[in-house]
Amino acid sequence: MKEGKRNMKYGFIGLGNMASAIIHGMITSEYFVPTNVYGINRSIAKTENLIDKYAIQAATSIEQLANEVDVIILAIKPQMFEDVLPTIKKHLTDKHIIISIAAGKSLEYLHEQLGNDTTIFRVMPNINATIGASTSCYSTLNASQTHKELVEQLFSTIGSIVELPENLFSIFTTIGCSSPAFTYLYIDSLARAAVREGMPKDMALEIAASSVLGSAKMVLESDSHPWALIDQVCSPGGTTIQGVTSLQVNHFESTIYEAVDAVTTKDALIQKQTV
Repeated sequence: MKEGKRNMKYGFIGLGNMASAIIHGMITSEYFVPTNVYGINRSIAKTENLIDKYAIQAATSIEQLANEVDVIILAIKPQMFEDVLPTIKKHLTDKHIIISIAAGKSLEYLHEQLGNDTTIFRVMPNINATIGASTSCYSTLNASQTHKELVEQLFSTIGSIVELPENLFSIFTTIGCSSPAFTYLYIDSLARAAVREGMPKDMALEIAASSVLGSAKMVLESDSHPWALIDQVCSPGGTTIQGVTSLQVNHFESTIYEAVDAVTTKDALIQKQTV
């Protein structure tokens, strides 16, 4: 099965940062080879750069790409779908698998545009794909287990991936895709607070980021609930409990809740606008 996936051909429509990260993950894994990866982009320079960097194949048109590949990855901006999907549909065959990584484009919309019998996946990776540490999810309506395994293997080259029902995509968009920005803000705030207390910024950033990384691993690998871990750090009358209660008094938790609500509300609005 893995050898079969290796021999399949993959075509990227759009070669931006996320597509570049996925291509890098693919060709540095043992299951994909550069000669089986094709790409097309409006920017010829960007295409040539990836050809030079990763030795992938260039396509000069969507028709050529569709004729060459088995899997088509839509890595274009959502507003470009209206122009691109009709062209893709003209050249679709039963062999094709479509993977969309665009926000705000539902499976229902994609099937309406490309046909109900087309095998379509909606996948949502996050920015950490650029270092092979993405948290991704996918959803599909009619794909076989074999095709699901293909998608899981493809996106496991840039991190972890889980299957979710599509009605949870808006929530995932927040805690899986937007939350890295929240975490970057938190790390930077910790570091700036340390700078205020007299620590050099570079040192503070390294310590803050390493602490967040270790804390995340603790949550994932420990059998304890996060609040139990908080209790382990907070000694009676100690320093940490002072900081924790200060965060609570200043609405740290409710601020996070509001941020999640803001993202999911905006995502739902985008989906309504693009149906």
